[in-house]
Amino acid sequence: MTPTTTVQAGRSARVRRPARLGRSASGRQLTRASGLGLGIAMLWFSLLVLIPLAAVAATAAEGGWSTFSRALTNEATAAAIRLTVLTALGVTAVNVVMGTLIAWVLVRDRFPGQRAIEIIIDVPFALPTIVAGLVLLSLYGPGSPLGVNIANTRIAVFLAFLFVTTPFVVRSVQPVLAELDREAEEAAASLGASRFTIFRRIILPSIAPAIAAGATLSFARAVGEYGSLVLLSGNLPLRTEVASVRILSSIENDNPDNAAAVAVILLAISLVVIVLVDVLQRRVVRRG
Repeated sequence: MTPTTTVQAGRSARVRRPARLGRSASGRQLTRASGLGLGIAMLWFSLLVLIPLAAVAATAAEGGWSTFSRALTNEATAAAIRLTVLTALGVTAVNVVMGTLIAWVLVRDRFPGQRAIEIIIDVPFALPTIVAGLVLLSLYGPGSPLGVNIANTRIAVFLAFLFVTTPFVVRSVQPVLAELDREAEEAAASLGASRFTIFRRIILPSIAPAIAAGATLSFARAVGEYGSLVLLSGNLPLRTEVASVRILSSIENDNPDNAAAVAVILLAISLVVIVLVDVLQRRVVRRG
């Protein structure tokens, strides 16, 4: 099977993207009702997101670049940021692979207990994070019934991040995968394409945007996580202390400038990762 034939078969499997908002197909401007709706939406978004973020950035900027320099040169703060970002990246990589695999199994296979798994996947969404931390401590702490004690270790941080971020990729990929046209895959298979080629050239480009969306949500959630790990990790400076705990410590020590600086640094890192993931998924779609 030629690559061109595979690509043409894959195009029919992709979910149609909605038309761009802002202008109709004929190029006309927004209607009055649409403009009013857009204005209300942007006002609401500004009140909930943009203004608070601007306030945090302004607080950090009051001390000038020296505030960021002190935050980055402080050994405990730098270690907390490094642990948070690296662990979040590792967890995101695991979620991309395992989340896509779980979504594939739930969509393409039928087996006993499938409904129960569908419900269990959403438990991290509904469970308060401090309760999740208590559950993890009970299972993997000093009194573990499994005989596994990872409390006060970096493995505990990784496990806590993984617990709260698992559903994001699954729930992002699952509906897109369910909407794919199976006829394109069957046509490619009948023309001699291998399963790997079908996945790489037809399925992957179609679900790449969903994987990217789930990955960015997973990373963002992990970077800001606090409740699920505060009991299990021990919050040991230079060892298991994460950035969110460091921010809380700065506030408790009456140092809001340092807390705001760490928050802005995390925000900048998150934005960079989101842009990189978006660029990567666009390349995957184009190459597919």
